[in-house]
Amino acid sequence: MKRHLSPLSRLRLPALAVVLACAVAPVGAEIIERVIVKVNGEIFTKSDLEARQVAALRERGGQQLSDADLKKRVEAITPQLLVDAVDEMLLLQRGKELGYRLSDEQFNEILTRLKADNHIDTEEQFQAALKQDGLTLPELRKQIERSSIVQRVEQNEVFAHLSVSNDEAKKYYDDHKAEFTSTPTVTLREILVKVPGDGKTINVGADEEARARAEAIRERAIKGESFEKLAQLSDAPSKANGGLVGPINRSDLNPDFARQLSTMKAGDMSPVLRTATGYEIVKLESSTETRVLPFEEARNQIANKVYQTKQQAEFETYIRRLRASAIIDWKVPELKKLYDEQIARMQAPQTSGPSQ
Repeated sequence: MKRHLSPLSRLRLPALAVVLACAVAPVGAEIIERVIVKVNGEIFTKSDLEARQVAALRERGGQQLSDADLKKRVEAITPQLLVDAVDEMLLLQRGKELGYRLSDEQFNEILTRLKADNHIDTEEQFQAALKQDGLTLPELRKQIERSSIVQRVEQNEVFAHLSVSNDEAKKYYDDHKAEFTSTPTVTLREILVKVPGDGKTINVGADEEARARAEAIRERAIKGESFEKLAQLSDAPSKANGGLVGPINRSDLNPDFARQLSTMKAGDMSPVLRTATGYEIVKLESSTETRVLPFEEARNQIANKVYQTKQQAEFETYIRRLRASAIIDWKVPELKKLYDEQIARMQAPQTSGPSQ
């Protein structure tokens, strides 16, 4: 459940008010309360839309936006907000038909959880949080009740009968094997001794000195000194972490370096290796091989993925039925066009593959 009491980012509301007024009312129109749409006789107003726009903008952040950027963002989010508003009204109306309501006891239980989640211990803190979010207690209750009723409709009318069979899970597993295949990785510790220079010419003396330093460090490691402590002598940024690097996908490694590592096992140390910037010693900490997670181990993960996909499809079917049987009477043609275009986009066939 969305936390209605969490602090909200403060927008430049005077500028935002102008932007919203322009977005909802034609230029030159009198700015008064107006009905945007009637859904089965229930009205949705300009103020209702503005409240949703403000809430959406606060969630996304926008304190530093210019008026022009703010207007663009409002225009971008408004079509989906219109769809969401109509759908919510339809779900609420269905919930009321089914007799769903929020009792005082349920409201108090939810309020107690909200206060605990937001670390609100006193009535003064609670009232301050309400004020900061621009809410009164009745408005908060209305929000919570709407959310509660919508969730009950979705659960009882849409999701209650859904399940995932073993055959469905197995098919998903077979069709998405890569999703359950781990990539081979290596975890290393490194010590780098840089060769001073401009990167274009080689100072033979400096190069030999750097190699000698690297060989001396390696010899100390062979004799038993901690590689992790010796990494403090390194010129690589990883020295701050004891030379630790990784895990790294083997496919991301230089082919020659990957071949060197393929001859090593955990705990082995490489010879002194020449790199583009100097001389390096590497110790292999650990490595993993390609592994395909067995179906039985992946079963719960698969079930969740398939269930979520079925939820979305089932909800879309359900909400389309509610829309089709509803009387949706738009009073602002410009916003009706935005709504219709957004519905068309949502119902268009998906050309990309399934989300992973």
